[in-house]
Amino acid sequence: MSDTTSEGSTVLLAEFIVPPDPDQETPIVPLAKLADMSEVSPSPATANGTTTATTTTATTTTVAKARTSDDNSIFSVLYSVSKKIAIVGSIYMVGYMGWSVAWLIAPVILSVARDQLAKTSEKKRDIAKASALASEKDVILARIDELPAWVYFPDVERAEWLNKILKQVWPNANHFARTLVKETIEPNVALALSQYKMNGFRFDRIILGTIPPRIGGVKIYDKNVDRNEIIMDLDLFYASDCDINFYLGGMKGGIKDFQIHGWVRVVMKPLIRSMPLVGGLQIFFLNNPNIDFNLVGVIDFMDMPGLSDLLRRIIVEQIGNVMVLPNKLPISLSDEVPAVALKMPEPEGLLRIHVVEAKNLMKKDISVLGKGKSDPYAIINVGAQEFRTQIIDNNVNPKWDYWCEASIFTTINHLVGISLWDYDQSMPGVQADDILGRASIDISSVIKKGVLDTWLPLEEAKHGDLHVRLQWYKLTADPNDLQQILLETQLLRVTTMSSAVLSVFIDSARHLKQARANSKPDPYLVCSVNKQKKQTAMILRDDSPVWEQGFTFLVTNPDNECLNVKIYDQKTGNDIGQYTYTLSTLLKQFNMEVIQQPFQLQKSGPESKLYMSLSLRIMKAGEIEESDTLEQAAALARSASVKTPEATVTPPAVKDTQVISKRLSAESPIIEEEPTKVTPVISTSASMEKPISEVVSQVLTHRVPETTSSAGEHGLGRIQLSLTYSAQRQKLDVTIHKISHIPLRDPSSIPDPYVKLYLLPGRSKESKRKTSVIKDNCNPTYDASFEYLISIAELRHTELEVTVCTQKGFLSSGSPIIGMLKIPLDDSDITTPAGLKSWFDLQPELKHE
Repeated sequence: MSDTTSEGSTVLLAEFIVPPDPDQETPIVPLAKLADMSEVSPSPATANGTTTATTTTATTTTVAKARTSDDNSIFSVLYSVSKKIAIVGSIYMVGYMGWSVAWLIAPVILSVARDQLAKTSEKKRDIAKASALASEKDVILARIDELPAWVYFPDVERAEWLNKILKQVWPNANHFARTLVKETIEPNVALALSQYKMNGFRFDRIILGTIPPRIGGVKIYDKNVDRNEIIMDLDLFYASDCDINFYLGGMKGGIKDFQIHGWVRVVMKPLIRSMPLVGGLQIFFLNNPNIDFNLVGVIDFMDMPGLSDLLRRIIVEQIGNVMVLPNKLPISLSDEVPAVALKMPEPEGLLRIHVVEAKNLMKKDISVLGKGKSDPYAIINVGAQEFRTQIIDNNVNPKWDYWCEASIFTTINHLVGISLWDYDQSMPGVQADDILGRASIDISSVIKKGVLDTWLPLEEAKHGDLHVRLQWYKLTADPNDLQQILLETQLLRVTTMSSAVLSVFIDSARHLKQARANSKPDPYLVCSVNKQKKQTAMILRDDSPVWEQGFTFLVTNPDNECLNVKIYDQKTGNDIGQYTYTLSTLLKQFNMEVIQQPFQLQKSGPESKLYMSLSLRIMKAGEIEESDTLEQAAALARSASVKTPEATVTPPAVKDTQVISKRLSAESPIIEEEPTKVTPVISTSASMEKPISEVVSQVLTHRVPETTSSAGEHGLGRIQLSLTYSAQRQKLDVTIHKISHIPLRDPSSIPDPYVKLYLLPGRSKESKRKTSVIKDNCNPTYDASFEYLISIAELRHTELEVTVCTQKGFLSSGSPIIGMLKIPLDDSDITTPAGLKSWFDLQPELKHE
């Protein structure tokens, strides 16, 4: 019984064949493609799986005879002969010219690999196309390993009823999709290709075929949803029998077997009291969907390495620019709802992402002695927003210290995806980099905790871990919150960080001036804030264009930044209007926004106006749940590197008495002539442990002299250091200021001192830092700063080893070490904004443990 079912399921997917429609125009196939058709000829599938056995057998026989006749045709013979002559000629040419055999082997290997990849992709597309047409029962029986979403997820419901509706409305939706591709995707693809000197891209014929999209499951959200909206997710799978032709310059190409798979979110908002009860729809992919298609026609030469990948990448990117967050496809359903309510961006918050480091990555590079290391970099994806770290050469434990910020437009079932890659230099457009692993984080978990600092095990990798820190910022309309976030950003000392988010809705323009005589312009608008630029679509021959497009900008400081708007004519490239809006004026507006206001354009006609809406929101750090943070810190304290939020730092109540005595003895000899610096910072942790009077007296007596008259307890000299730790940046800053009173043992041999730093325990090469050498000096001044990426949990158990050396032999033994010391980094002063600045006595050389 089981065998019969298995055989029946296999036959069902292989025999979805329908006779060609006599009313449909048969596309003209280039002669060069007849041989390909003879090898693989994907047959159109029926809308249902109920074809009778007689019809199926007859149709299969007809198709088989057609294939046989094609194989025996004169064109197929000529193609085969020409191909063999080309191969033999290539071999002869290699031998005649005396070239290396590598010139022959390399093309053969590339050709075989390309053919194998093409066959694998084509097989997947054929199976996907058959699955899209089959009934759900046939799909389950044929492919048990790829069941619909409702089988895996209990909260996802079946959607066969919706698939039947899509089948009925698909011919009409086909027309809408063609318009969307022609008006939205085509100009963006043409603009992207023009940057690579590939001009003249346009779609010629767009036929999406008869196979409708298939919905594998539907999920409706009823919790944490605004009462004025309905949110549902659809598991979309579209394997089309499309026939799309395009031109690139003077060459004609085509797209066949287009497929797309991903989760689509449909937001119905706002809800209204008149029919149809829903004011509009917002349709978008939460994350980049899986997209695949086949290039055909004369443009098939682009299957050459580089060009094919370039075209594919650009098409996928432009689809993402239309329907992947933060981009949405808005559809208005009622005239009662203004366009600004449906199409203006409404970010819920901002996610600040810190990719700190990775460890134990796979070795992908090949060296002479076998496996080398890797050149890793990370790509961070939040919907269509993509960020890329720098490349760390030849390192499987890279430290990036990379910061980025992403606007978040939905927090429900939304992920941050991070992929690690090994960089391999190749031709432009060729994906030669090797994957080192992937990781993902649910944004809702970051919002719940406020700050998430964790090590993530890498998926799709044999081993490796990634250290990231994410912080959630909500958005407020209170201008009083601006100073707090500006102060926090300044402490980070990262110039690219933001303090506010600006939402812009470009509605329309009126009475633009003519760029050419007796002809209306083809206007498009470009708006920018600092280096961020956004562009609207181009409207053909219209001096009063309606764009209705929204954009979002990250603002560093609203007090000194502006929104610049320029309108251009596409054909001439001339500026036909511009306007500059100072963002500081928004801070004084009610709710920090202006809605549908007209603005007089400059360098345009006297009646030229721009209608737009602006909304400014200030970032405010989300609340940190201390219970979750403490659990997180306790769980991660066992790992090799752990980070915990600043709020959970509790320095030890009792300090090492030896370290305290060193600092006090170093600070006691003060020269009266020299001014002293008083540290006016009171540690919050210290204030919790001691009475305020003791804390104040301790701060007042903590003087840092710029010079010292003593050679230290051991007579080896003193060193002045500054130690500052930033919990937000997870970074320790060490500054070596100067060394004083190095003893002169031999007047004829003055030391050439330099300083080395190590982090203990471990004393690894990665933690080594070294100053420059100062010749013939017993009181050198360096003022050299060094940085360490280290978590608070590590900081508590880490010591800084400071060694003062000389290039000349010191003492009778000839040892280069003048003196050294170890500084525990669990001092509470180090974690204050002012840090710890003090003189330390150098000690005799200590043996390494």
